[in-house]
Amino acid sequence: MVAEKKFDVVVVGAGFGGMYMLHKLLGLGFNATIVEAASGVGGTWWWNRYPGARCDVESLEYSYSFSDELQQEWEWSQKFSEGAEILQYANHVADRFGLRNHINFNTKINSVTYDESDHIWTLKTLNGETYKANYCVMATGTLSDPNEPKFNGLHDYQGDWYMTGKWPHEGVDFKGKTVGIIGTGSSAVQAIPVIAKDAKHLTVFQRTANYSIPANQQVLPPEEVAEVKANYSQIRQDARLDQAGIGRRNRAESRIFEVSPEEREAEFQKRWDKGGTGFTAAYKDILETDEANSVAAEFVKRQIKKIVKDPEVAELLCPTNTIGCKRLCADTEYFETYNRDNVNLIDINQNPIEGLYQKGIRTENQDFEFDIVIFAIGFDAMTGALKAMNIVGKDGVELNKKWEDGPITYLGLTVSGFPNLFTITGPGSPSVLSNMITSIEQHVEWISECINYMHEQQKVEIDADIQSEEDWGEHVEDVASATLRYGCNSWYVGANVPGKRRIFMPYAGGIPKYNEKCDEVATNGYKGFTLV
Repeated sequence: MVAEKKFDVVVVGAGFGGMYMLHKLLGLGFNATIVEAASGVGGTWWWNRYPGARCDVESLEYSYSFSDELQQEWEWSQKFSEGAEILQYANHVADRFGLRNHINFNTKINSVTYDESDHIWTLKTLNGETYKANYCVMATGTLSDPNEPKFNGLHDYQGDWYMTGKWPHEGVDFKGKTVGIIGTGSSAVQAIPVIAKDAKHLTVFQRTANYSIPANQQVLPPEEVAEVKANYSQIRQDARLDQAGIGRRNRAESRIFEVSPEEREAEFQKRWDKGGTGFTAAYKDILETDEANSVAAEFVKRQIKKIVKDPEVAELLCPTNTIGCKRLCADTEYFETYNRDNVNLIDINQNPIEGLYQKGIRTENQDFEFDIVIFAIGFDAMTGALKAMNIVGKDGVELNKKWEDGPITYLGLTVSGFPNLFTITGPGSPSVLSNMITSIEQHVEWISECINYMHEQQKVEIDADIQSEEDWGEHVEDVASATLRYGCNSWYVGANVPGKRRIFMPYAGGIPKYNEKCDEVATNGYKGFTLV
């Protein structure tokens, strides 16, 4: 029989949230550990190793700020880091701060239960181990539970098939192969150009066209790195005052119709040429009014039509929804790829996929033969990983049951009825609408200070009041409804998962307002919580 392992705090997940959480807890003297399903650190970057995987936040800011020594010594090679380099960074952090000995790898949690009598969480693993802790911190990530393909005939298909969210670590050889990829979201936008260069032929199956801005990837100039490192303190401070948590972002000062058409065009062109996802920050009202949004959207569509030579293909690649209601993509030669002779685009609205068959993909109008099929069909975002762990709180209430009509939290940090359990970048926080590292650090610091406060005050239980949770949920909804974020079926609202209630999950009010609320709650003795 495997002995129980007892801790002050168990953290689930060894990505950037989990590692910083562990570092903070150990520094405060708590007996803490991480349980991690993967065999290494890095979270989403451990799993997502598909061709072309890279971050859409510039590497000099997609990095920890808690240690000046770390940010001064680490050298990023490119403007936007590739997944492999981010993974190297994650491993460096784990080793530099001595975290690895406190991480239990290859350990997948399948049940998490709260005992009200002794205020203890019990976590059970697939391999039969049991962990007990006073506090449980879920650092499970927002895009960590990939949608499994559920196509008819999947098991009849005799070729190789892969998911971008669970990419084989040994890589895939596309040379001389015919390849089909289903999906044109962010992962596919990054993977398609790389696969097309190697494959004999690539067929892209698109349901919804996505807006994408060129990343304009480049090797980082040494003088830029030196300037940033000399000013990191101010840049990090600016990041926490920025809506999206990015310190060097060129913030909008005016509304779109306050400037001339010529000035607008020049500003859009400047941002297009600079690259990255700061395009929609050109004007304050791009995500506020349809009129402003359509002006920005039309600029991007004009660029697509300039790049893609075939007018029919270009038209298919032009999105019809509002720009910014889905996560804006940053690409490297994505639209240019459709000019290649070995690439074709299938609109599955006109020619729906019926399923797979022995040799490939069957649509309503045609059978396609493929050596390899790739599913780039996204994630059960924000909630999938949490719901997979069968979390049970007070009075035997299941989190899955509580969240049947959509996730509801207090500040994206806690769930009423689930005491002493915290979520890093959970639903109801800025999370995916921000630089994740900025949001992660703020959450980790808030949680660690809360746990330390509980210890110092000799309290054993903290639970969000149901009214506080409901009020916060209404506020999250009100803020989202005042923007154009509801303008399309995105994973922000869970629309990519059949049966999932359509509700806007992240907090759209921006990091400064959110941080102010979190600070106010803590300063007022954790207002909105009941402490026992």
